Amino acid sequence: MKKIWLLAGTLVGLGILLFILRSSPHSVLVSAIVPKETPKPEKKIQYEERTLSQAVVRSLLIPSHSRFLVTSALSARVNTVEEFAHKHRSIAIINGGFFDPINQKTTSVVVVQGKLVANPKQNERLVNNPDLKPYLGKILNRTEFRRYLCRHSFRYDIAPHSEPTPTGCQLVDALGGGPTILPELTLVQEGFLDKVNRRDALGSTQPNARTAVGITHDGSVILVMVAQKPNTGGGMSLPELANYMKTLGAEKAMNLDGGSSSSLYYKGKSFYGKADEQGHFIKRPVKSVLLVQELNSDN
Repeated sequence: MKKIWLLAGTLVGLGILLFILRSSPHSVLVSAIVPKETPKPEKKIQYEERTLSQAVVRSLLIPSHSRFLVTSALSARVNTVEEFAHKHRSIAIINGGFFDPINQKTTSVVVVQGKLVANPKQNERLVNNPDLKPYLGKILNRTEFRRYLCRHSFRYDIAPHSEPTPTGCQLVDALGGGPTILPELTLVQEGFLDKVNRRDALGSTQPNARTAVGITHDGSVILVMVAQKPNTGGGMSLPELANYMKTLGAEKAMNLDGGSSSSLYYKGKSFYGKADEQGHFIKRPVKSVLLVQELNSDN
C-alpha cells in the first residue's frame, strides 16, 4: 500500500512541475533558444565594372539555381541590344554570334526553345565563298553556348556543335560563336586561325573590343564585354580575354562576335565596345543575342 501511495505522490509531483514550467517565464526562454531555420538569401545578379590600362570591362555574373535564366534570341533583321530588350523585356542582353552584315544572315547556329532558328548552312554567302571553302567544315562545327533541361532543372554548357546532348537532357537553347577560350584556345580547330596561309579572322593577338560568355564550377554564367577607351583604342587580345575570364572564376568560356558588334544592356543602360576615330562608340545592330530573364512558366 505504501508503494502505491509513493507512486501516486511522484506522479502528482511531476504534474505540478510540468504546470509550473509551462506557466513560467523560463519556458519562453527555453523555446527562444531553439534554433530556427534561417531563410536562404536571394541570389542576385552581380554587376562589375573595371577600368584597365587599355580597356573598360563590364561583367555580369548570373548565379546558378536562381530565378534568372540565360537564353538565346534571334531577330529576323538586325537589331540593337535596346531593341532586343524592349521586345523580350530582359534584364540584361549581350550580343551573340557571327552574321553577315550584307545579307543579314547568320554564320552561327541559334536554337531557341528546342527549335533550330538560324542555320549557317543556309547562308549562301558563307557556304559558296571560295576563300572559306578549306575551313567550312570547321566553321560549321564551332563552339556553342547551350542550355539544357535535365529532368526538372536547367544547366549550361559550352561545347562544339557536333557534341551530342547529354543522356537524360534536352537541348533548349544554343547560340554559336567561337572559338572556345577556356579551358584552351581553339582558334585553329574552329577555322579562325591558319598560320600557314596567314589567316587570322579575329585578329586574335591584337587588342580590340570583345565579348564572351563563361561558366563557373557551380554552373553560374558570366557575361563579359570589353570596351575600348575613346581616343586611345585598346581592348584585349583573345589570350588576354581568356586570362581575364579566369580571374572571374570561369572554367569554360567562349568568345562571341566582337569588334563593332560588342554591346551590353543592363537595367536600362546600354554599353558599346568599339570606338571610332572621333572617340564615339559604334552602335551596331546585331543578329543574335543572349538574354537574361526572370524564370517563369514560359521559359
